[in-house]
Amino acid sequence: MTENIVSSIPKTQGSDGSMRQDARWSQFGIHKYIKTLILGGLFFCLFNNEIKPIVHRWQTDGSWSHGFLIPFFSLYFINQSKTEILNLKPKPNYLGLFFLICGILFYPLNVVHFQYGYLNAIIMIATLGAMMLFLGGWALVKYTWLPIVYLIFAVPLPQRYYVSLTMPMRLLATKVTTALLNLVNELQATASGVIIEVVYKGQRMQPALNVAEACSGMRLLMAFLALGVAMAYLHYRPAWQRIVLLASIIPIAIFCNIIRVTVTGFIYVLIHPKYAQGIYHDMLGLMMLPLAFGLYGLIAWFMSNLFVEEVDGNALKKHVVVRKR
Repeated sequence: MTENIVSSIPKTQGSDGSMRQDARWSQFGIHKYIKTLILGGLFFCLFNNEIKPIVHRWQTDGSWSHGFLIPFFSLYFINQSKTEILNLKPKPNYLGLFFLICGILFYPLNVVHFQYGYLNAIIMIATLGAMMLFLGGWALVKYTWLPIVYLIFAVPLPQRYYVSLTMPMRLLATKVTTALLNLVNELQATASGVIIEVVYKGQRMQPALNVAEACSGMRLLMAFLALGVAMAYLHYRPAWQRIVLLASIIPIAIFCNIIRVTVTGFIYVLIHPKYAQGIYHDMLGLMMLPLAFGLYGLIAWFMSNLFVEEVDGNALKKHVVVRKR
């Protein structure tokens, strides 16, 4: 009698409860790749006038430079579900065809008649979702809805909305920074809107400290929001923990921006104004992203260690013992 130990092959549980081997994209088939390229080309031709301005905004506006990363994250999300997607038996859903036709018709109508620019990008993303529903049914949508919705993070907000969102954040940072500056001896700070007038040792500092739009924290918030959603999705956690992590993104970003503005204010007053602008100002802003992720990771670590879940011992087996006579 001999005994052989056979390492198990990586498998994934299918929707029917059966165990399936991990799939590879090479199994997709050349004809399906050709079909995907054709559909992608048609999609680009239809929304070409919408895609180019968005990419140009990524190139010219630092607040939206993270947009280049968003499509790659979406592709990565899809790759995480490749086994399930490749094992699907697509069933076209004609409700998706209806939504697809609606998107194709409404897009030029909005361009010509309603002329609401931000809606064009939303229509483009919704049309992509309708294509998935039409080609693969709800089963395909189950694994592609998040990568598609995630593309919204790459679409720049209309300027009026952007300003309306940044102004409260700028005012908050101004008030907190002013209060902290007033704790310094011989320093008197007065806030007027987003302008901080500083008198230090009896001398008024010129120019006044301006919490500009770039200091609103919106750039940090948008980038951190996109990456925070990705982290919450990629790391398996109970639903309540994911909700807590997502809810913590906005206060963390606001807190980090207040620190940035406050540190800038102290540098401006106590060191030299030149170190509070230009490349020094930008470097301080970049340092806030690691701080934000550090706080985010701290919350994640705390929740992971708050409760210890029992794991079934049978689920930990990594090898199968096969005996032959």
